[in-house]
Amino acid sequence: MTPTRTRRSALPAPAALLMTLAAVPLLLTGCFPSEEKPVETVYVTVPAKPAPTTVQPVTPTVAPEPPAPPAAEPAPPVPNDPAPVYEPGPAYDNGPVPGANGPTDVDGNGVPSIYTVVSGDSFFDIAQRFDLPQQQLLRMNPQIHDFGETVYIGDKINLDWQRVGLG
Repeated sequence: MTPTRTRRSALPAPAALLMTLAAVPLLLTGCFPSEEKPVETVYVTVPAKPAPTTVQPVTPTVAPEPPAPPAAEPAPPVPNDPAPVYEPGPAYDNGPVPGANGPTDVDGNGVPSIYTVVSGDSFFDIAQRFDLPQQQLLRMNPQIHDFGETVYIGDKINLDWQRVGLG
């Protein structure tokens, strides 16, 4: 004897009944007419066209304008002060600063001559520490590439403004 299979709904009977009852009012809402106001009739009357009239053009009389007073001469432009010319000079050590903490070698007169790069240094900060424009420091150190963007720990930087390079 083979067992018979019966089909069952996935939903229990009370849930199916509730869903059916909820759907009935939605279906019936379209069956009843809605309460609308009656349409009003609007009457428009068009007036008769008036007879055309001719209009005489009027030429206005223009009064002559009084002559404008002569414009005052503009003041001559005053040029700005000339840009200061920076004269290269010896390096002056302002002391260790963040980004330039390395040791410095000094010459016989106590003027800084060589700086040794340490971890965390940047070429810009080294130039600031020794009161030198970055472009001048780059000209004094042709061994530094990438406009000073890359300096390495242990690099020697020339601070003697009368000498180019380390040689």
